[in-house]
Amino acid sequence: MQKRTLETRARLVAVATALVAENGYAALRTDEVVQGAGVAKGTFFAHFKDKDALMDLLIGAGIDQHLDQLAKAPAPRTVEDLVALQQPLLRYMTQERYVFDVILRLSGAAAVAEIGAIATTFGRYLTLTALWFETGQFRQDISAELQAEGMQAFLTQAMALHFCALHEDQTMEARLTVYLRAWLCPGG
Repeated sequence: MQKRTLETRARLVAVATALVAENGYAALRTDEVVQGAGVAKGTFFAHFKDKDALMDLLIGAGIDQHLDQLAKAPAPRTVEDLVALQQPLLRYMTQERYVFDVILRLSGAAAVAEIGAIATTFGRYLTLTALWFETGQFRQDISAELQAEGMQAFLTQAMALHFCALHEDQTMEARLTVYLRAWLCPGG
């Protein structure tokens, strides 16, 4: 029974992944996933609490793939290097307003039992980027962990303003560069 359950879940995820690749995240409908996987709707809900649970898994996996690439890169030495290195991740997280909205909603766990894929990636991002700051290329007056948390906050702000009509005058990259220069470079 365990093997069959895993196979069904894998089939649901594979169908959802293919549908997302074809039409995007916002267009994904559970009815299409169920139909494509050849299962009953109740089977979907036996595997996922709701559509958000499936999105958490899919989007979290996408973020993890980008974090795998960041982990392979050498520690950035300048703010410009930091911004450039994170471009693929930023583009992924802002590819659709819907994706960014899901990320914001699911980035924090309300309880230990609710720690999902996206919340886990936020923790992984902090661990990874703190390693970059341990090399001493940036601020020395605060911990590498605090530098990483600040960078994550500025990254989130830059992405949020990317979707704001009042802030179309500046790209995400330019805004992030200003934020990180002020946060990470002695003397601003």
